[in-house]
Amino acid sequence: MPYDDSPPPTRRARPLSVAAALAAVCLTAAGCGGGQEPGEAGAASPRPGGDAATSTAPVPTGKQPEPTASASPSAKPLPKGPLTGRTVVIDPGHNPGNRDHTREINRQVDIGTGRKECDTTGTATNDGYAEARFTLDVSHRLRALLEAEGARVRLTHDADRPFGPCIDERARVGNEAKADAVVSVHADGSAVGNRGFHVILPAGVKGGGADTSKIVKSSADLGARIAGHFVRTTGSAPSNYLGGNTGLNTRDDLGGLNLSTVPKVFVECGNMRDPKDAALLTSASWRQKAAQGLADGITSYLKG
Repeated sequence: MPYDDSPPPTRRARPLSVAAALAAVCLTAAGCGGGQEPGEAGAASPRPGGDAATSTAPVPTGKQPEPTASASPSAKPLPKGPLTGRTVVIDPGHNPGNRDHTREINRQVDIGTGRKECDTTGTATNDGYAEARFTLDVSHRLRALLEAEGARVRLTHDADRPFGPCIDERARVGNEAKADAVVSVHADGSAVGNRGFHVILPAGVKGGGADTSKIVKSSADLGARIAGHFVRTTGSAPSNYLGGNTGLNTRDDLGGLNLSTVPKVFVECGNMRDPKDAALLTSASWRQKAAQGLADGITSYLKG
């Protein structure tokens, strides 16, 4: 079926108060005080493999439409706004070309506390809408919203390379940019019936080239604000299978987080393998809401 990847409209982000953002995510009896499920802190997601890895479901092999946006910053001057002088790095999960370069993306790279695959193919909906295509579309929409607020925005890639970048390089892009915030955009590939979004936060990790001690607190603040705004703007509930209904999940096995020296989170916007979530993820209007929720959360964090 066709999917609408047309250029997104631009709307100014509407930041909420910190209290409103945090309150929005505490929607259930478990609430923010409910914490994670027993034994979950630092646990892997139900998916094996690299950072925000592929599911066991097959990934479509048909040719994906080429994205039209440029990876380079906009040539036109940015407007003055609440994010003027701030730098945000957006990391679109995976790359549409990864499926054609399995040998290269299976290469092991150092994540500070061990070694892991360079990257993975990502997952897809049952009818073939690829996660890599979803993440690029949402990232383009998010970039437009943040630039409208005056932020300097850089993407780690824009399908402008054959595969990758590897997870260690993705972290390096944010570090070298001295980003005020980095958000890695993903969609999950869990079991049918597992629904909702979750934000992955870095655990306290120190080993090899990894040391998250200086970013754990700031990343948790960024993640909580994104979660609160995301639930309010999209209407999606926090994950019913990770995070104890808070929409927040802490992990110590993701190189993109372990190797970051600037505040960074991953956002799993929904579960592509669940038909109800897939119907949202394949909707252009919902993807615009997702981008707006991310933008509002980032803006709240940077203005906080």
